[in-house]
Amino acid sequence: MPRIVDARVIITAPGRNFVTLKITCDDGTTGLGDATLNGREMAVVAYLTEHVVPCLIGRDAHRIEDVWQYLYKGAYWRRGPVTMTAIAAVDTALWDIKGKIAGLPVYQLLGGAARDGCLVYAHANGVTIEDTIHEARAAIRDGYRAVRLQCGVPGLPTTYGVAKPGERYEPADGELPTESVWSTPQYLRVVPELFRLAREALGWDVHLLHDVHHRLTPIEAGRLGSDLEPYRPFWLEDVTPAEDQEAFRLIRHHTTTPLAVGEVFNSIWDCKTLIENQLIDYIRATVVHAGGITHLRRIAALADLYQIRTGCHGATDLSPVAMAAALHFGLSVPNFGIQEHMPHTTDTDAVFPHAYRFEDGLMHPGDAPGLGVDIDEELAKEYGYRRAYLPVNRLEDGTLWSW
Repeated sequence: MPRIVDARVIITAPGRNFVTLKITCDDGTTGLGDATLNGREMAVVAYLTEHVVPCLIGRDAHRIEDVWQYLYKGAYWRRGPVTMTAIAAVDTALWDIKGKIAGLPVYQLLGGAARDGCLVYAHANGVTIEDTIHEARAAIRDGYRAVRLQCGVPGLPTTYGVAKPGERYEPADGELPTESVWSTPQYLRVVPELFRLAREALGWDVHLLHDVHHRLTPIEAGRLGSDLEPYRPFWLEDVTPAEDQEAFRLIRHHTTTPLAVGEVFNSIWDCKTLIENQLIDYIRATVVHAGGITHLRRIAALADLYQIRTGCHGATDLSPVAMAAALHFGLSVPNFGIQEHMPHTTDTDAVFPHAYRFEDGLMHPGDAPGLGVDIDEELAKEYGYRRAYLPVNRLEDGTLWSW
């Protein structure tokens, strides 16, 4: 049995901050796990370094379930994004090790491929509706079959999801949090027009998605969903803060537009009511923030009982290690729905060489043993950590609002 002899945390910032856990066994086999918590990276670094790594040395790397339970139940203080991201890093690295020792890609260890590839969606972001449609056309030309649409809101200086002209969108944009301004009435006017014009321009053979980013009350979300029904969106994402899972029952009463939620969830308990009462259609919990492959499989299995599909978060605040893990997971689960895909920078891809690939709207994790991702540690050293916060959001009267 392979014994863990070393576990190290690697911090690198090739365009943005990433935290990676590298576990080494006595036979020389290594495994990688993503431990990135956007805007709170160093909290996970401390949790891993001070509290988790000392507990790993000498353990059997094959006993993935036992290690998961040890780190979850043994901490007493359960759940929370820092704890679950740290557990996810260990869990993902152990699956990577198991695959390498077996000589198989991780998806084969999870039961094999349930499909030929994972449907992914691109991002089309623009200051104006016309800009967004232009970006959507470009994504479709690149082979995407599904596109998320986000556009600026007239009268607001900045809008979630929309980058400054000529720049990539990166929300963690300051050494202290920047502040943005929000107007729900103006937003509710522009989004239906965005979808109306997008359907006219793009037709009906492409899936169109939209992210509200937790900014509406339940009744406002119901109104938006109803307004968008003629344009058949694939989903509306994070329409309202989901701490109150019962709030989605009110939304369901007012719209048949599919609902997706969960990128900020970190355990099965965050979505238990939503799933068991069929209040959502897609669960977006991620490998890196929801306890790793082991725990995400439990969430997917519960969702499958209620005909709810997966739609995992996949923005660039997840490293290629997490993307690979998400694709192995998505390829294998029976109720996969769609996977978010934001391509990383060329610098990031150089630091994290990987086997996964995109073709004709689908992504595949590749058939390299384990996750199929490595890290160039020497190159990683060239990109030092820089503190970066996510923004905060205020209404026009100054009230702090959900960002």
